[in-house]
Amino acid sequence: MPTIYETISTTLVWAALASLLVALPGIAIAYALARREFLGKKVLSTLTTLPLVLPPTAVGYLLLRLFADDGWLGKETIGIDLDILLSWKAVVIASSVMSFPIFVRTARVAFEEVNPRLESMGQTLGMSRWKVFHSITLPLASRGLIAATLLGFTRALGEFGATVVLAGNIPGRTQTLASALFSAQQSGNEALANQLLGVALLVGFITVYATERLASNRSRRKERLG
Repeated sequence: MPTIYETISTTLVWAALASLLVALPGIAIAYALARREFLGKKVLSTLTTLPLVLPPTAVGYLLLRLFADDGWLGKETIGIDLDILLSWKAVVIASSVMSFPIFVRTARVAFEEVNPRLESMGQTLGMSRWKVFHSITLPLASRGLIAATLLGFTRALGEFGATVVLAGNIPGRTQTLASALFSAQQSGNEALANQLLGVALLVGFITVYATERLASNRSRRKERLG
């Protein structure tokens, strides 16, 4: 049986990997939704939000069908066994999908708070679109993007429903903080359940507090600039 420290450490690593996995596509989609008008924008926005409103077990089942042998990404379809199901990779993928909506929504707000006139001034000075994004938009939205990453990380850390469907709850292999807490409660191990609950509350409080501080600092900066 893995120790509580091993369960916590592996869960932190998997949540961090999930956060990295959603960062680049999340930033790209959030920026497009905040700054561009294109055909299918509302559809894209709806699809990115969908995991937030669906039951996590439903999302897990969809992922299970996707990676099943006869699924779109199954070995019978693509000719390669990705070895996703009941593995740590399944934990990371399920956590990524469930944390993606909150990352995109928070990052989108961060981009929308950047004054478009500053970007226009950069283009007027001859800066390319990429240069404007890299030198102006990204730095100004950085606090919001950090908040998006923190919230996404916390969501990935606490993910249970989609993960348990796709990865299972195998101690030492795919068991996360959330599934370990569930197992401890189900088995009547209140001491372990309370320890895991304390860790979850501590990490959640620290992350949300840090996000609130970032939001507060961002508001004060906007007031000074305004």
